[in-house]
Amino acid sequence: MQEEIRKVCREVLERVTPKPSDRAKIEALASKLERKVVSASREYGVKAVVRIEGSIAKDTWLKEEPDVDIFMRLSTAVPRKALGEVGLKIARKATEGAKQIERFAEHPYLEAVVDGVRVNIVPCYDAKRGEWLSATDRTPFHTDYVKARLDEKVKSEVRLLKRFMKGIDVYGAEIKIGGFSGYLCELLVLHHKSFINTLEAFAQNKQRIVVDIENYYRGRERELQLLFREPLVIVDPVDKGRNVASAVQPQKLHTLVAAARVFMKKPDINIFYPLKTNAMSIEELRQRLEKQGSAFVFLTFGRVDAVPDVLWGQLYRSQRSLRKLVELNDFKVLRDAAWSDEKDLNIFVFELEQRVLPLVKKHLGPPLEKERECENFLAKYIHKKDVISGPYVEDGRWVVELQRKCIDVVELLREKLSEGGRNAGVAEQISQVLRKGFGIFVNGEVVEVYRKNGELAEFLTNYLSGRPLWLEAA
Repeated sequence: MQEEIRKVCREVLERVTPKPSDRAKIEALASKLERKVVSASREYGVKAVVRIEGSIAKDTWLKEEPDVDIFMRLSTAVPRKALGEVGLKIARKATEGAKQIERFAEHPYLEAVVDGVRVNIVPCYDAKRGEWLSATDRTPFHTDYVKARLDEKVKSEVRLLKRFMKGIDVYGAEIKIGGFSGYLCELLVLHHKSFINTLEAFAQNKQRIVVDIENYYRGRERELQLLFREPLVIVDPVDKGRNVASAVQPQKLHTLVAAARVFMKKPDINIFYPLKTNAMSIEELRQRLEKQGSAFVFLTFGRVDAVPDVLWGQLYRSQRSLRKLVELNDFKVLRDAAWSDEKDLNIFVFELEQRVLPLVKKHLGPPLEKERECENFLAKYIHKKDVISGPYVEDGRWVVELQRKCIDVVELLREKLSEGGRNAGVAEQISQVLRKGFGIFVNGEVVEVYRKNGELAEFLTNYLSGRPLWLEAA
């Protein structure tokens, strides 16, 4: 088995390790952009220390997907509210003519695509260690910490871990993904010494993983437990009060644990590089939805004017609220998801056991030994209009059968969302769009939406399968 693992790792490294020509190209691009940011800063009269950070600076980037991170360290005299605005102005000037996307972490920053390479230009403060004014102030210290501890072997191990995480879709700390950042991958490998050791640590995970590389909390484990509540805790070596893994969603952590176990038992390169999904045909989609036996409800709506990171935060918040709404009205949710093309189409998907509920439901009252509660129960229900049957005694407690207020989930959603759904917990920017209109499709009714969007077709094909692509390698 060890030889099989080594063979797969060698093959992956061959794909992800940059060649000298790749390095020359990316380093030249990074240096050119660094100079442009410096020039744009001077043009706007902004004093900035500009430096390449991230995986390019640490030489842990993947040949297939290089990302260039350029940070502008601005004076602490720049007002906190103005940091993002100043950074965006400089970044837009430095990347004129390129495709530009405004992103948002703790404050706005710019992502641009230059010569086919994704570039992030991020403002931060030129702060002293521990005197952070914004979350991004730590990044230069992260770079220095990791660079001082890397050698060529460790860089290769980091690349393997990053590619593995990309393959199972848990890589990336942005809100849409809620996964593992590049810095987190580097710290895991520095701690566990190798890619395989890291996978073994997660494969053996039962409950909570805690890594404190600098031993800040040695002998103070109770304090650490009180300070960090997350199931995965990686104490930041440059800031002992921060958990580097705080952005990792439980589902992504669980996915890594499951995928690590699969790989250790059956190493396969397809876990690193899952086969591409072939979207179902319209007829296949109809048959699948009919065969499933459950009710798929698709709530569609149009463009939300928000940068992607804000959009996904609003989508996930609204998704949770709508699921709660549906469940509080007795509908059993099997699965739910949010999808967006980040342009003109957004969708919530709810798979329910059934679309329409019985008109009547059984409501259990208190056991007879609780005399006061029984009196209150009878006073409430004995003359209530929606009581179809009862109150009566069954198995030692009072029971009534009630008429449900809403038995069709489509009617429930239409009613609650007609004014935008704010009272149901829908996020503000999503609510604004819903007020203008939305669509609700059940099962095969979604065909026309499916037909018009290839990315949605691929997503729904995977979603209906329910099986992660990397599991096909098992």
